Amino acid sequence: MNTLRIGNASGFYGDRFDAMREMLTGGELDVLTGDYLAELTMLILGRDRLKDPGAGYARTFLRQLEECLGIAQERGVRIVANAGGLNPAGLATRVGEVADRLGIAVRVAHVEGDDLTAAHPGSLAAHAYLGGFGIAECLRAGADVVVTGRVTDAALVTGPAAAHFGWGPTDYDRLAGAVVAGHVLECGTQATGGNYAFFQQGDVRRPGFPLAELHEDGTAVITKHPGTGGFVDVGTVTAQLLYETQGARYVGPDVTARLDTVRLTQDGPDRVRISGVRGEAPPPTLKVGLNKLGGFRNEVVFVLTGLDIEAKAALVRAQMEPVLGKTADVRWELARTDRPDADTEETASALLRLVVRDPDQDAVGRTLSGAAVELALASYPGFHVLAPPGKGAPYGVFEDVYVPHGAVDHVAVLHDGRRIPVAPAQDTVVLENPPEPSLPEPLPDGPVTRAPLGLVAGARSGDKGGDANVGVWARTDEAWRWLAHTLTVDRFRELLPETADVKVTRHQLPHLRALNFVVEGILGAGVAAQHRFDPQAKALGEWLRSRHLDIPEALL
Repeated sequence: MNTLRIGNASGFYGDRFDAMREMLTGGELDVLTGDYLAELTMLILGRDRLKDPGAGYARTFLRQLEECLGIAQERGVRIVANAGGLNPAGLATRVGEVADRLGIAVRVAHVEGDDLTAAHPGSLAAHAYLGGFGIAECLRAGADVVVTGRVTDAALVTGPAAAHFGWGPTDYDRLAGAVVAGHVLECGTQATGGNYAFFQQGDVRRPGFPLAELHEDGTAVITKHPGTGGFVDVGTVTAQLLYETQGARYVGPDVTARLDTVRLTQDGPDRVRISGVRGEAPPPTLKVGLNKLGGFRNEVVFVLTGLDIEAKAALVRAQMEPVLGKTADVRWELARTDRPDADTEETASALLRLVVRDPDQDAVGRTLSGAAVELALASYPGFHVLAPPGKGAPYGVFEDVYVPHGAVDHVAVLHDGRRIPVAPAQDTVVLENPPEPSLPEPLPDGPVTRAPLGLVAGARSGDKGGDANVGVWARTDEAWRWLAHTLTVDRFRELLPETADVKVTRHQLPHLRALNFVVEGILGAGVAAQHRFDPQAKALGEWLRSRHLDIPEALL
């Protein structure tokens, strides 16, 4: 069978540096991808570009290539990465310089057209999420290395697959299969046991990075190189499939993948087969991520120890109130980490966190810092803070907007300088939610035990701008029958009271035995705004799993 082996060596800017070498030397590959971009990363790169107009790309990618470009060439592995960030042309030039210095003949191409900053005044960075056909054009023309700016994470897989198998823009089922495989690969070791609810089932001290064996019909097998750490099973793949998705339709610029059609089967040790994926025409618009500077932020954490925790918190809040009255946004949070009759000082202490934001740096800088420090000898007994407040740091806000496909000049810039326009999607369909599937038969009545949800269900959560998603899945058919009837939106709100005042939508994915909850607005203006204690909702799912409810004893 004609198989394309695509591996991933980076799930974010700052991921394991040695992963590129490990993936190139650990087994057979045709293409190696690297995902370096996230909403927060675009903001960081935007600030880099303010200081140096020639910057704006992931510098670690260049250092990795200095060590690994020769290995890739010897083994015939093509490299596709979105490390170009805000400056893919600049990165392509630098890659060529690295190759020349190493004496390696390499054809470097890049994809551009995503940058819409000029059309959105006031934005630090505004970038459309492009699809995979620009990457495909570069590879068809013989590129050894392709660097891009803001493409969808899955485009790093759909592009090489379309080039290799000759898929066209309307091969929706095949493209959707590649999108699902790309979504599993995009976060690196999250598919091989990293950040996994049932991590104790294997050795995840150093998980290997994942790879996908793609076939011409759009099916794939997720696996990893032999002898690497971690593990791949239906659970690890399910967890990653649910990560940062919303409804049953997973939208992209090339295709809309129907997650409610995905079927996963164990295909042997560390092998999970993905099949049955159906695709539909993409929506008529492209997502554009806007990153802006929102103002300035500061925080101080007061440590409250021993008795009268609530009274101590009330005192310091009253003392700080006069200097906070004109600040635009003030948030207090008391974390009761203290225990009665504790045998260490740390476990006898609670944390009172103050976070302030304002357009004026002085309002959250010296004013706050001075007021907090002046309380050192004049407040509650045992007064101290985790760290003295600083001068106030800039923070960002993220916003989604949408533009027609034709508003973006998607271009593949080949290694010989030729510029190949990439046509926008020919057919589009306005997105609608599919009808909710029928619920499974409920479990028969029986004895129950009060226990944590996580004993019978896994979860993974993450962020999409200001929204969070929490994917929850059952590991057996019986547990799914119980979960689908029990974990309603109302029960979800009861278990996670922080979601009580925001919109929560539940989506069923029966083939995955999963529910996906979209929690709108809980993250404010996105991760860079640091709106809450867990700004990317990474642990929201684990909080849910820790909550107790009545669980049938037959499931325990």
